[in-house]
Amino acid sequence: MKIGFIGLGIMGRPMALHLLKAGYELHVWSRRAASIEPVLAVGAKAAGSAAEVATQSDIVISMVADAPDVEQVALGPQGVAEGAKPGLIHVDMSTIAPGAARAIGVRLAEKGIHFLDAPVSGGETGAINAALTIMVGGDEAAFNQALPVLQKLGKSVTHIGVSGAGQVAKACNQILTGVGVMMVAEALNFARASGVDPAKVRQAMLGGSAYSKVLENHGQRMLDRNFKPGFKAWMHRKDMKIVLDEAHRMGISTPTSAVTAQMFNALVGSGEGELDTISVLALLERMSEVHHD
Repeated sequence: MKIGFIGLGIMGRPMALHLLKAGYELHVWSRRAASIEPVLAVGAKAAGSAAEVATQSDIVISMVADAPDVEQVALGPQGVAEGAKPGLIHVDMSTIAPGAARAIGVRLAEKGIHFLDAPVSGGETGAINAALTIMVGGDEAAFNQALPVLQKLGKSVTHIGVSGAGQVAKACNQILTGVGVMMVAEALNFARASGVDPAKVRQAMLGGSAYSKVLENHGQRMLDRNFKPGFKAWMHRKDMKIVLDEAHRMGISTPTSAVTAQMFNALVGSGEGELDTISVLALLERMSEVHHD
């Protein structure tokens, strides 16, 4: 099976390397030529466009920033649809709105292309360790065909349901992780402002029902002041906007997501969008100091 890969950034590059390591013939294209070099060095074949990638591939994977990028790659000039043979499977692993995924899926189906929305959780570390959580929406037969490839990239691969369902699951994931980061930052800042050692508080919480992966992993990074991005704040803000837009469309209430989204807005607005979302701790600290003064 020949694989195409489009988008070789912080997430895409390690994922492409895993597929090469697994022995797949890999055809790659990226808008930034520099990001292709590391994968060409270990045996990937360069293509001149997304269409050229599709011509050479049975499955095309894309990992780009947002819905307009996915649409451009899939359906734009020199896009996947232009080069695809009927029956090609396009697996998009970006995080976009469920409605956008469904619409792209419909337009690709008209051209005989199967579209799977397969967003991931796990960040750069998960990509590097092939330990991503992958949530997939789309045709089950296409999912079963793509499954062996996806299993080279993640430790958990779940077919959630019809087209768009993968993105719904990812939105749920972003609610839990976004609000989780906010809760941990708030608790650690509360401890610090109270004159109590946040590290000791976290240690105590890890032993009880307040335990979470976010408290364990992100909490430690907050204590270490390690705000280097595993997942950039501007990207999490984008994902929380997807949640709020979908909730607005459905007429449902997502109050903790709304507050979290506003804090991520403030983080990006204060010029820290390129830092990890966990730097919201420093934002809370600054707000505390202003109040204290």
